[in-house]
Amino acid sequence: MNKFILIFLSITIFFLTSGNAAIYKGQRIFIKKCLHCHKDGQNFVAEYKMKEWKKLMKKKGKPLAELHLKSKKAKKSWKYFKSKRYAKKSKHLKQFLIEYAKDSGNVPACN
Repeated sequence: MNKFILIFLSITIFFLTSGNAAIYKGQRIFIKKCLHCHKDGQNFVAEYKMKEWKKLMKKKGKPLAELHLKSKKAKKSWKYFKSKRYAKKSKHLKQFLIEYAKDSGNVPACN
């Protein structure tokens, strides 16, 4: 009986934690994919409030991607925003952007 409970709890914890977004992964994505255009990264993230980032990142970041795809200034990023990788990893980017939004009171580390 105890083994059954232990196995059940282990499996439950694994599935509950594996689907969650990670702020550090979002920060890594931002550094790799966004900083080359948005040079002042820390100030850029803090330009928008949490509500605004949530709106831009709903539906797997589709509004943010559309914003970039409509801008000729963002031509370098079009390939990334059209990719499946962006849609798949957008939950991490969303967590990062919301965590360090203007009204969050948080400041990202310099890693």
